Amino acid sequence: MNNVKNSTKICQKIISTKPTIKAPVMSRMQHHTKRIDDFYVRQVTYNNKDVIVGIGNYKYKLLSKIGSGSFGDVYLGENKITHEQVAVKLEHKKNRFPQLLFESKIYRLLYNSNNSNFNGIPRIHWYGTHEAGYNVLVLALLGPNLEDLFNYCSRTFTLKTVLMLADQMIVRLQYVHSRNLIHRDVKPDNFLMGLGDNCSLLYLIDFGLAKKYRDFKTQEHIPYREGRSLTGTARYASINAHMGIEQSRRDDLESLGYILIYLLKGSLPWQGLRAANKKQKYEKIHEKKTTTTTESLTKGCPYEFT
Repeated sequence: MNNVKNSTKICQKIISTKPTIKAPVMSRMQHHTKRIDDFYVRQVTYNNKDVIVGIGNYKYKLLSKIGSGSFGDVYLGENKITHEQVAVKLEHKKNRFPQLLFESKIYRLLYNSNNSNFNGIPRIHWYGTHEAGYNVLVLALLGPNLEDLFNYCSRTFTLKTVLMLADQMIVRLQYVHSRNLIHRDVKPDNFLMGLGDNCSLLYLIDFGLAKKYRDFKTQEHIPYREGRSLTGTARYASINAHMGIEQSRRDDLESLGYILIYLLKGSLPWQGLRAANKKQKYEKIHEKKTTTTTESLTKGCPYEFT
């Protein structure tokens, strides 16, 4: 696969077929495709001992850090009994806005053990705490996210690839919405490809900002509100989110629309804006979004997007 020159075809093959290898071969993604050697294992220790999280049959050894975010870090882990590799999210208990307990409940609500692959929601293995002062969430290990895959493919996806991704992304959001939830942080980084037999399946992750948009029993929609703070990632946030309007399903879908344009064109008009601080940058992004016409945003895109 490394010898194939046309990287766009590689990306399309990853998404549309089930190759014989276990996962896409990417130098930046080697944590997902092979065992971690002893050098990396020794880096993750607590009191000079290997870090073990979990209880009983659900004990996991941390191998190496594979990601990080505002909440904390993500590690590659391994079940002590089955040796199955997993993703382990750690969040310090003293975080001002802890998310992992809430996120674990969302995963349990969304994960369908009888038909999980169709839903594209990763399985939750365990949630608990660690003596070092961390909340711990153990999830199924997945492959690369769309942002990394896009970069690996020279930031070029064919129309066919984008449409195939769009089909799965729409289904994922439709499922989440059917469970009375909105995601509120829809972006390429939160869509991950599966591994092994599920390498062509797209998963939706990171529900720390998710919210109920209607009552589970009565199905009554939450009321319209204004004056809300911007939640999510500014690049893909809806115009209403910038305006402080309570988010709903439409906002997830608007974010998805921005993602599809981004994957087709390689950038969005409001990228690269400079400002003195984050607040001013968000204001500039909002202004650019509101002044960019649909015709301008989709210029150069195939007719399916215009």
